[in-house]
Parts: sequence; C-alpha cells; structure tokens
Amino acid sequence: MTSIMLYSTCPQSKDLSSADYLEAVRDVSRWSEEAGCTGMLVYTDNGLVDPWTVAQMVLQCTSGLAPLVAVQPVYMHPYAVATQVSSLAYLHGRSVHLNMLAGGFRNDLIALGDPTEHDQRYERTTEYTRIVMGLLRGETMTVRGRHYTVDRLTLAPALPADLLPQLTMSGSSPAGLAAALAVDATPVRYPERPEDPSTRPDGVDEFGIRVGIIARPRSEAAWHAAHARFPTDRTGRITHRLAMAVSDSHWHRQLSDRDAGGVGDPYWLGPFQHYKTFCPYLVGSYDEVAGVLARYLELGARTIVLDIPESPAELKHIGTVVDLARESVQP
Repeated sequence: MTSIMLYSTCPQSKDLSSADYLEAVRDVSRWSEEAGCTGMLVYTDNGLVDPWTVAQMVLQCTSGLAPLVAVQPVYMHPYAVATQVSSLAYLHGRSVHLNMLAGGFRNDLIALGDPTEHDQRYERTTEYTRIVMGLLRGETMTVRGRHYTVDRLTLAPALPADLLPQLTMSGSSPAGLAAALAVDATPVRYPERPEDPSTRPDGVDEFGIRVGIIARPRSEAAWHAAHARFPTDRTGRITHRLAMAVSDSHWHRQLSDRDAGGVGDPYWLGPFQHYKTFCPYLVGSYDEVAGVLARYLELGARTIVLDIPESPAELKHIGTVVDLARESVQP
C-alpha cells in the first residue's frame, strides 16, 4: 500500500476566544492522533499566538503526534529555531517537524520592516534552513552568507539523530521549488486539478499537497455539508480580492483566477475564493474524492496537509477516502 504522511492543521487563535483556544488545540490534537495523522501543522503570522508555545501544548496532550511548526525567518534567528527543536526533544523525547516559510502575508512583512522581494526571501530561507538543519545534525556551523553569519556555532542540548525534523516548504512557485530542493524539503503545493500539467513539480519524485476534504458515502450529503460549512457571501469575495491585491504569493494569484467548481466537480475553490480558507477542497462521495486523490498520488504526492478539521467524525470520513485512494495506487 502506498505510504502517505498525513497532517491535519491546528485551529487558529484568532478564530477563538482565549478561554476556548486551549481546549480546541487539545481536541484537534487528540482527534488527529486517533485518526492516524503523522502530525499537525501549526500556523504562524503576526496575528496568532506563538507556534512554539502551541507545539508544547500538542506534545503534552498526545503521545506520538508531531507538531509541524511554521517557521518564519523574520521572527527568529536560525539558532533559536534549532534550540527550540532540540529543547522540546530533550524535554519530551519527541520529534518536531518544520514547515519553512519564505513569505506569509505581505503586510506582515512590511510591518516588520522587511521589504525583501519574493524570490530573495526564498534564497534567505534556503540559507536559514541550512544553518538550522546543520546545527540539528550536530555540525559546527561557520557561515558567511548573504543573510546570515555564524562562526563555529554548535547546538546544545544535542538532538538525537532519530528525532531529526521532517521538512516541508511551499513549492508552488519556481523559487519555492528550487529552495525546497536545495534543502531536501518536501515541496508542498496548493494543487491545481490533477490533470493540469503544472500539478506535478518538475525535478521531484515526491511532493506534498495542501487540500481540504469533505466526503460522505453519497455526493449530495457531502455537498450539503460543504455549503453548510463554507457558505458563499459577497463580503468574503471582496475580502479575497483585497487580499490578492497586496499579495505576491504565486499560488494565491494562480488559484484566484480559476473556475471555482461546484456540485458534480470534486475540485472546489469556493472556500478559497470567498476568503474562508487558503486551500482547494475535494468534495463528493467517498469514491469520487478517492478517485481524485489517487490521481495526485499517482503523480507523486506522498504528503497531504489537510485543512483544520471540524470534528473527529470529519477526520473519520477523510480516513476512509485516504485508505481507498492508497489501496488503488501501486506503491
């Protein structure tokens, strides 16, 4: 059976009150672990709580789920990231995975005084990631780069080799894909339909996709659940257009102009184009969605990063689809 690394996504603090957020993180962490997920993506941006604090919470309430921590180079020196990973491993005996960022919201970067252009940000992330991973591998790092300089830098406490992080990085743009390949990270894409030639990145055997899934035994029930969760509204469409106007994200522009799809077409951009979430959705019956997912797997998708799960029942439906897709594809 085809091997897949499946990640859920952690709730965002901006969507919940402080009184409810801690319990929501615990709930989704436990649901994700029970559903067999490898880990859970933890977002970072200027409007969210610190992802490393959230990662600590995830480790405390689960026994094997790996936090996939989003790392923004503008926020932390690479030594600080390596220290966080090794310290959590020292305290919990657990692995923390890393989702290396180059951008994020353009206005966040401007607010932080960072005017670096899109492709140069990926160059910076490449340099940054090499320092982080070198330290975590126990190397003494001397780097005099364009963005970072370190001299005979070492890490303590040392990280056990079996807890070295899995790496992911956005690979939707040419610069992002080049950066991911340079640091041996899994390039994760906000995918087009599987038949689109751009869906499979050039030069890689395996890649990741970022998608939401809403599936039921029957297609009608799936679409009813999808529209109930993501109702269309004019305000959302306008907000999306405003966000696109200030974004230099390759995938954002790429998907914004696509047909949203709808009932009868499992590939659905409605939630993305109405500013409800930031990834395509696959919606339909188990067989319909598994068929689309299997085509991604046939192209080389081996990492799937899901949207924030609404309930443990939703993760169970997703598990059914993932199993069907895996069974239909030869490893």
